[in-house]
Amino acid sequence: MKSFNRRNALKLTASSIALLMASSAVFSQVKITVTGGQFTPLPIAIPDFASSDASFGLELSDIVRSNLTRSGLFNIIDKASLPLQTGDVAQTPNFSSWQSTKADALVMGQVERTAQAQGSVRVWDVQASEQVVGKSYSTDANNYRRIAHQISDVIYSSLTGEGGYFDSKIVYVAESGPKANRVKRLVIMDYDGANLQYLTSGKTAALTPRFSANGKLLTYINFDDGRPQVYLLDLASGKQQRLGSFGQVTFSPRFAPDGRTIIFSVEQGGTTNIYSMPIGSNKPKQLTSGAAIDTGGSYSPDGSKIIFESDRGGSQQLYVMSASGGGAQRISFGKGSYSTPVWSPKGDLIVYTKQSEGQFHIGIMKPDGSGERVLSSAFHMEGPTWSPNGRVIMYFSDPGGNNGAALYSIDIWGRNLQKVATPTFASDPAWSPLLS
Repeated sequence: MKSFNRRNALKLTASSIALLMASSAVFSQVKITVTGGQFTPLPIAIPDFASSDASFGLELSDIVRSNLTRSGLFNIIDKASLPLQTGDVAQTPNFSSWQSTKADALVMGQVERTAQAQGSVRVWDVQASEQVVGKSYSTDANNYRRIAHQISDVIYSSLTGEGGYFDSKIVYVAESGPKANRVKRLVIMDYDGANLQYLTSGKTAALTPRFSANGKLLTYINFDDGRPQVYLLDLASGKQQRLGSFGQVTFSPRFAPDGRTIIFSVEQGGTTNIYSMPIGSNKPKQLTSGAAIDTGGSYSPDGSKIIFESDRGGSQQLYVMSASGGGAQRISFGKGSYSTPVWSPKGDLIVYTKQSEGQFHIGIMKPDGSGERVLSSAFHMEGPTWSPNGRVIMYFSDPGGNNGAALYSIDIWGRNLQKVATPTFASDPAWSPLLS
């Protein structure tokens, strides 16, 4: 096994990266295809990443292994059974020795932390004896864990054909205190729960945070003066501002894909309608009208349509209309009431909450209403949000009684249900786009 010292690491940056990039487009036979609930995770070997600081290499390789395990699509082969305990990113593997491990894919990585954090990775198709992809990354040394998430994304993308989702953020509402008087603050964290930071003080309740398309802004509900109002928060500066005052109650804000327009709902005189407004204009455009309760608008990824919930037909159902407003088409016809619809980033699915038969359900359907499937059911669950690649959904669930809400994730095939660890009760999750 080759020993990696600091000089070797510097040589890697100068020479071997060219090899990684030059061969990154080689065709590979190994590929994960998931079409339903029955699926066998792909066996993958990930020896520790090489580094001049062995503990740093171990930490980042452990993050990658954890990410891929959490996805439910990979079976990480026991490190003790591998031919090498530490990988060599600069060398072509001895494939015959790796084939004996029954791995379909092999990951070799090297990471360093000096003025910046740097990482390089090569993914190999073990059975075909060829490289799948090679990439290099660098980031601020204080944010070194991001290297592991970027490496996880390239492994995931190269072997599934889908975009990754590990290099992303989650904002949610942290709930603390007695159940009848919970303090509700906005919190941001890495997708895996690290680097947690509070965004609001808790002096006024904050609800339903939503990211802009570039991940730099949030819109949310702030109970300023005891009334729910739509606010904006700049994540870089921490600056908060009210969007405007358009009625007794404004709620359900969400950004348009262009990041310059916000859709929200206004309650006045017993009716609720949906409005859109360019940020800074203070001139909202009314998109729905009538005596119904229309709310929960979400744009299609191309910005041309809006899905929303309405009781205009007598029960709470899902409707799709043009982004400019006007006539709407009902797409949900199942038993129960439908709410909180969100268009997937890929545009192929709608996730929603449904109440029926005394329970809450998280489900998905196609934009025309076909293919409806319930993914999970419980006493109380709602607030679904999409991962950046549109293949994982996060939501919150509350078991009732003296307990509080917690975050959960599940994939679009109804598999891999997981509780998301948070230090307090948690609700209203919002998943960012991939970080830039």
